[in-house]
Amino acid sequence: MSTNLASLPAPGLELVVQLQDDGAVVRLSGRLVAGVTGVLKDRVKQLIPGAGVIVLDLTDLEHMDSSGVGTVVGLYVSARRAGCELRLVNFNKRIRELLGMTNLLAVFEACGQYFTRMP
Repeated sequence: MSTNLASLPAPGLELVVQLQDDGAVVRLSGRLVAGVTGVLKDRVKQLIPGAGVIVLDLTDLEHMDSSGVGTVVGLYVSARRAGCELRLVNFNKRIRELLGMTNLLAVFEACGQYFTRMP
């Protein structure tokens, strides 16, 4: 069973949350940059307690800056502490390079290295 929730807009960033039996898929589009990262952080932190897995689908994410990376890492740590798994999928070459430069690619590579498309 999955449920689509209304999208949550922020200037330059849009989140669409789809609840599923074991967790949620959060589709990001636009730019995950300073000034809008709080929207992602707040929404995902609400999902963590009841989720086994949260997938961040970055198919339509155009850009991520260091604030975006910091937010994703913070969410990863929060999820792990709560026994939840945070996965990134469908990240583009630019975001892959950013994660590589920050030595974070190994953390997220298992679920995104082949640019796997979510159904």
